[in-house]
Amino acid sequence: MHGSFGKIGIALAIALLAAGCSSNRTPELMHLRSATNGPDEFGILPTKPLQMPDSLNELPVPTPGGSNITDPTPNADAIAALGGKPPVTGKGVPAGDGALVARAGRYGTDAGIRQELAAADYDYRKKNDGRLLERMLSVNVYYKAYRPMALNQEAEIERWRKLGLTTPAAPPSGAAQEALP
Repeated sequence: MHGSFGKIGIALAIALLAAGCSSNRTPELMHLRSATNGPDEFGILPTKPLQMPDSLNELPVPTPGGSNITDPTPNADAIAALGGKPPVTGKGVPAGDGALVARAGRYGTDAGIRQELAAADYDYRKKNDGRLLERMLSVNVYYKAYRPMALNQEAEIERWRKLGLTTPAAPPSGAAQEALP
């Protein structure tokens, strides 16, 4: 009787290990989960209030599945709240950014760059997915995985200062801070 429980326990342990080593699983480096079953208050976007336009001719032509004037536009609202000019249509490049986009694309652009980068990042996350117990216990390994790609802020600011370039948004150097009263 005791022998059969031991065999079942070993079989269960092997099944758990095999499930943890599954190769078709999406690598998840950052584990953020809510501890409660309640609603996510940040996931709710209220609609804009209804208003009567000055002229009904100003209303856009209704399109099935299209957007509505009262639909929430959080990105455009945030841009406007910070003093920017949100794009009128959410498509294309805003007129004020045309020169920037032209300069950035002066050597050409690759139409499939998003898919290429997504595949490269997927492979990188697959290789840096954490150890078995880290995956089983949902330990965050995001910062450890991307540490080689992180910018050393202090070394970079010193490099800029040695080149004689101004860094107005950065704090003063260590020597300057020590000289302060």
